[in-house]
Amino acid sequence: MAKEAVNNQQYNKAKLWEIGFFALNNTATNLYMFILAFISYYAAGVAGIAVVVVSTILMSMRIWDGVTDPIVGYMVDKTEGRFGKFRPYMVIGNIILAGTVIVLYNVTHLIPESFRLLFFILIYAVHIIGYTCQTSVTKAAQTVLTNDPKQRPLFAIFDGVYNTLLFTGGQVYVASYLIKKHGDFNMALFNELNTLAMILAGVFTVLAVIGISSKDKKEFFGLAEDTVETKFRDFWPILKNNKPLLKLITAVTVDKLAFSLLRHAVVVVMLFGILIGDYALSGTISMITIVPTLLITFWAVAKARKTGMKKAFLFSTWIALASFIALIGMFIFIDGSTISMSKLGFATILFIVLYTAAMGFGGVPSTLVNPMIADVSDYETSQSGRYVPGMIGTMFSFIDKLITSLAPAIVGFAVALIGFKDAFPTVTDVLTPEMKLVTMILAFGIPALALTVSGLIMSRYELDAEKMEEIQTSIAAKKSKHTNDKMAI
Repeated sequence: MAKEAVNNQQYNKAKLWEIGFFALNNTATNLYMFILAFISYYAAGVAGIAVVVVSTILMSMRIWDGVTDPIVGYMVDKTEGRFGKFRPYMVIGNIILAGTVIVLYNVTHLIPESFRLLFFILIYAVHIIGYTCQTSVTKAAQTVLTNDPKQRPLFAIFDGVYNTLLFTGGQVYVASYLIKKHGDFNMALFNELNTLAMILAGVFTVLAVIGISSKDKKEFFGLAEDTVETKFRDFWPILKNNKPLLKLITAVTVDKLAFSLLRHAVVVVMLFGILIGDYALSGTISMITIVPTLLITFWAVAKARKTGMKKAFLFSTWIALASFIALIGMFIFIDGSTISMSKLGFATILFIVLYTAAMGFGGVPSTLVNPMIADVSDYETSQSGRYVPGMIGTMFSFIDKLITSLAPAIVGFAVALIGFKDAFPTVTDVLTPEMKLVTMILAFGIPALALTVSGLIMSRYELDAEKMEEIQTSIAAKKSKHTNDKMAI
């Protein structure tokens, strides 16, 4: 009976270009995440807000980001209008993001000093609402894009390629072009960086809307007419009873906290600009690692399509962990200043290999997480009849952001402990033993610890390839039964 149901109700498949276009929604919001990574330099250097205060605000805003998630997720699940469930939030979110960035960077430093901090907090809070609106769709709409286990991981290829190009290309653009052109993180640099980011994000959002348009329809929403109605109070029972969701949230959240630290603009400056002594090298290394990182992503997706996303997740986690441990050992015994593209010796080659493996394999779990959240959403539908991708996606984001909100605060307090209380470390600062220790902990130590925790948790994750086949068969059987019952009437 189940097999007949699957045959009668085939997998909802997407065209390859639809998957590719929709993945740009995540790229659009990641553009804003990238440029906002430098907000500490604007707030402290231009607007005159103290370092520790900036770090505390950014942590608080991440918590606010998490608080808005369940509300927006619930609204997404309840929305069914002329323009679908997801597209309105993509467009509205992107408009808010662009508007608040313009105001944030061009008005804050002009406000009287007594009101400046409050103004900064308020505009940033509105920015977060826009970010939540658009990012919630990236996770939630995975369920309608495709439920084919051979197709669903393909999102990770496009997402991985786009984000590799974004973060590596962006770092090159900032480190090797903008810093040289403008001399430091100043208003001219911020204006040029932000303008380009806003234009690209707008274009990407339009393409993403086109990509999801044919799937943003009721017929693809869970069990369609048979979907169980869900209320806001159902958040807690879903979180409590959906064990795969809890495990995925915990595993990916600790990973994201670690990599948020590693990618933090200040940590990049400390690692490349001070420990190694060549900030421009961060851009060069990023360019060198593009192809290997993409190949790692392609391999991971191929493995996920063949053996399931759980196995690809775990294998990548253990490889990344080994690479970070090796990096720690390397910098204990090797002088960082010997790493240079002008003298391509053993230290440079070893660093490139280990750093590429750490970043490439370490990024696979975050790349796979969006289609894995769709799996978790389908699991919930099969168990309870509820179609709540918005709630599940934003529930994930809520806890994710609460934890990763610690990243700016951790960086701020860590550098304050070694004497940087009024300004963040810059490329002009001298390497000290304390600076080396803190840099190694932030860049390599915490990621290694996080990957250990993540791997242990995901080894007990229930949704492997066999379980997902069972889940899709169950959903298809229920839909088929509903269709047959209506025809009989």
